[in-house]
Amino acid sequence: MKVLGASVLIFEAIVMGLFIPVAYFNGMLTDGPTAAWLGGGLAVMCLVGAGLVRRPFGVALGWVIQGLIIATGLLVPVMFALGAVFALLWWSAVHFGRRADSLSAGRAARDPQATPTAGGQRSS
Repeated sequence: MKVLGASVLIFEAIVMGLFIPVAYFNGMLTDGPTAAWLGGGLAVMCLVGAGLVRRPFGVALGWVIQGLIIATGLLVPVMFALGAVFALLWWSAVHFGRRADSLSAGRAARDPQATPTAGGQRSS
């Protein structure tokens, strides 16, 4: 879950950086500083969220970020679609990441002496 969730949020940070010129030139924001603060603030929030994914509140923070990014669709309508795509990716990262984590924990519980190798397979 950690790697998948962090990956989604890092890519969202890139998209929010690209949001700034689009919001300024094609969106509802007519001044550059507002677009820069909004896009930059959300990009930083995504990066902080990527770092906090391992914490108990990290998933909840990720959902808040998804909601804020969807809300940017009020300024740049295409962000409704992009926000929905990233929310779906976030859900997938949480859902499948937790499933993978539980499978790994089950495998580790069955064979506590196994250590991961460079090839991704376990050896005794």
